[in-house]
Amino acid sequence: MTEKINLSVFKKFFSSNTSGGILLFLCVIISLVIANTPSSTQFNELLQFKLGYENETIQLRYSVKQWIDDGLMAIFFLLVGLEIKRELVEGELSSPKNALLPILAAMGGAIVPAIIYTFFNHDQASHHGWGIPMATDIAFALAIISLLDKRVPPSLKIFLAALAIVDDLLAILVIAIFYSTELHYTYLLYAGGILALLVVFNRTGVKSVWAYIIPGLFIWYFIHHSGIHATIAGVLVAMTLPTTPDESESTLEKLEHALANPVNFIIIPLFALVNTNISIHSDMVQGLSTPLGLGIILGLFFGKTIGIYMTTWICVKTKIANLPDMAGWKHMIGVGMLGGIGFTMSIFISMLSFKDPLFIEEAKFAVLIGSLISGTCGYMYLSFVAKKDKFHVEE
Repeated sequence: MTEKINLSVFKKFFSSNTSGGILLFLCVIISLVIANTPSSTQFNELLQFKLGYENETIQLRYSVKQWIDDGLMAIFFLLVGLEIKRELVEGELSSPKNALLPILAAMGGAIVPAIIYTFFNHDQASHHGWGIPMATDIAFALAIISLLDKRVPPSLKIFLAALAIVDDLLAILVIAIFYSTELHYTYLLYAGGILALLVVFNRTGVKSVWAYIIPGLFIWYFIHHSGIHATIAGVLVAMTLPTTPDESESTLEKLEHALANPVNFIIIPLFALVNTNISIHSDMVQGLSTPLGLGIILGLFFGKTIGIYMTTWICVKTKIANLPDMAGWKHMIGVGMLGGIGFTMSIFISMLSFKDPLFIEEAKFAVLIGSLISGTCGYMYLSFVAKKDKFHVEE
């Protein structure tokens, strides 16, 4: 007689706030192992294998890697866009008073890292990578702060989530404005026309998810061929989906709930698997001490920490905003460190910043090291603060 498989462990894992971060970390380890073994050749050949269809008028044949980077990541950015819009309509960013601190802190946490990077690279061939240390990986950052559980104030998690969402919005703007190639305005007009149709759907009360997704596929195609990075299509489509400030589940929330698990447990891990297969050698390690490596690592760790903390300090001292409930200045230092986990978004911008494969590989490795330092220090520091202050949220 066969016994029933107990699925409760798996259900608990996939419902956990930390599970996405754990899976992401495992994919990074697997990718690094593959890249530094003889299997790397076959793995790279697989990534370069082309899939799709093309003829004289339609170009939809790309490598496996490009489908993941430009196709699946557009779905990731669709989810990011949905989260941004929901927060603006009914979440932490819907109230100007609550939104001001995470918005300004995110801006400070983006500007200071860019300044630090530029300081090291302003006269170097790598100067174009200033956007790399600006980003925060929301999945990894929230996974680590969730590991702290009741040892940090609940408001701190909300603040970090809101800050990371604003950070994502800033990264999206940077990609769209500064990392786009030569623009083809005919394709942009096609995309704009379909986007206008989706706005009409929103205004006239169309609530079917497919009424937005199917035209969204065409927007992705035209944006992809316009010279603007295709992932921006996901954000544009997200902004047209209808939502409401009440508790009823809107079209936006239905799609957000449907995408959350596929994005967190399939798309982001796949992106990590494909883009962290870095062959580590002596030149790569030495690259950490180059202006490129130093700009990224110091930008992520010190830049994020200083930028977020100092902006928060200015906002509170000038009475523009208040600290999150039950949180102190020590907590803000820890949040600043966790903001330095650039990982997914920083790696993504690394690939857009350079054409030189060596620069891209060195940038990815520096992002991994900087994110690891930021995440480890942030977790250990907040744990130390909780232990020293004997902080614990009661049930």
